[in-house]
Amino acid sequence: MNLKDVTSDLRQQNSYRLEQRFNKMLRTNPSYKNLSPENRSQIMDLIKEYQDKLRRNIPVSDYTVRHDMHRIYEHRFDMKLTIRDLDQIRDLLESFKA
Repeated sequence: MNLKDVTSDLRQQNSYRLEQRFNKMLRTNPSYKNLSPENRSQIMDLIKEYQDKLRRNIPVSDYTVRHDMHRIYEHRFDMKLTIRDLDQIRDLLESFKA
């Protein structure tokens, strides 16, 4: 399971099912096991934010992804994110683009 599996059919998923898919991806995909629980919750919050936008038919633009990545990058030391974590979060956000 990868990010595309989690974010597929995002408009039709309810929040509970989205969390289930995300947690399953974190358990089964070894490349995401390095994320701390705090970072996982922040990523889940981002996913829910993008899900709300998509449900209201607001397309996710490149600008939105860059803005969110910039905000995360500014707080990377407070969040204790590694370069690998940042790459994974960027891949996740880019999977939402229209």
